Amino acid sequence: MTDLVIARDLAIGWTPEAVLIEHASFEVRRGEIFGILGRSAAGKSTLLRMIAGLTEPLAGELVLDLPHDHRPSLGVMFQQGALFGSMTVAENVELPLERWTDLPADAIRAIARAKLRLVGLEAAEQVLPTELSGGMRKRAAIARALALEPPLLLLDEPSSGLDPITSAELDQLIVILARTLGLTVVVVTHELGSIDAILDRCILLDNESRSILAQGTPEELHASAIPRVQHFFHRTPEHV
Repeated sequence: MTDLVIARDLAIGWTPEAVLIEHASFEVRRGEIFGILGRSAAGKSTLLRMIAGLTEPLAGELVLDLPHDHRPSLGVMFQQGALFGSMTVAENVELPLERWTDLPADAIRAIARAKLRLVGLEAAEQVLPTELSGGMRKRAAIARALALEPPLLLLDEPSSGLDPITSAELDQLIVILARTLGLTVVVVTHELGSIDAILDRCILLDNESRSILAQGTPEELHASAIPRVQHFFHRTPEHV
């Protein structure tokens, strides 16, 4: 099976009375960086939570071809990082290892240190999350998401709220991690720079039609003749 995630006729939303997207079908291929795009409140993060198993689809089928292990086979970085403020950066990364493995404490510390080195935070092991910059908190959250070496990494708005240079550096890190570790990555984003820099393929969720308005490579979406796709990529208002 070359597809790691298969969605068939999904209905995305909070309740049957509050459906955001209907009849959504798409595939995420192994080893690609796949984007979920759309305007605010289009259902991007809700869909990511469904892939993570935190929310059930209102209808349809969502299949993940992942190992049936005793520990999670996907890692999640939430929008604001969701790091525990009372724990050091290293302790945050160690937490899933303590929860899901029987490794001794020294091995857990060594793995956490290696994951932090991967994201360029080896010098911040004993720092509290509140002492980190926004970009460093996102890197620490990615390190924690990689702690159990999952084949699937889910990132919710990784570059949101960052300055352009920090955002570009984080984009570069995501690509390097995906290619060197052989990861499949699903990214929620509306950052145009990130879309062009890191995504292999993507879907564009649309509030108005409650559908996947377009899907394909970023280049294909840029060239789309659908007006609302062009409004999204050229940052032009639909209604004046």
